[in-house]
Amino acid sequence: MRIRTAAPAVLAATALSVSLLAMSPASAATARHQGGLHLGYIQYDSPGRDTRSNDSLNAEWVNIHNSGRSAIQLKGYKLKDNTGYTYTFGSYKIGAGKTVKVRTGKGRDASGVRYWGQGNYVWNNTSDKARLLKPSGAQQDSCSWSRLGSGHANCH
Repeated sequence: MRIRTAAPAVLAATALSVSLLAMSPASAATARHQGGLHLGYIQYDSPGRDTRSNDSLNAEWVNIHNSGRSAIQLKGYKLKDNTGYTYTFGSYKIGAGKTVKVRTGKGRDASGVRYWGQGNYVWNNTSDKARLLKPSGAQQDSCSWSRLGSGHANCH
């Protein structure tokens, strides 16, 4: 009888331990999003040496995901960092359930990818905050990281 009544307590303790592990500092990113359009995965530290080559710049990127049920026109939306670098979307419609990747360097815009056109890195490797702003200037979403490590942040 004691084993039976102890089992739920053991399961609850195990679930609590798993929950605490999931919230441990292993995840450096903190995100705040409100429905539909939000920041996804961010590669804030280009792999390898920082050479400022276009390939290296383009290995730094931000995914923006539309988890809503309808397409969203991104014209006028802005992606900003803490120091003021700002990317402003031109006319671009992101479909329901789709993702657009904004790469830091130069390239030819295509479906699912946009290029910022920078000659320098945008995202700070040790701490920064990505902000997605609506055309009105209101914040749609944000994601921050505060330590050097993996070079990427999962903002979902």
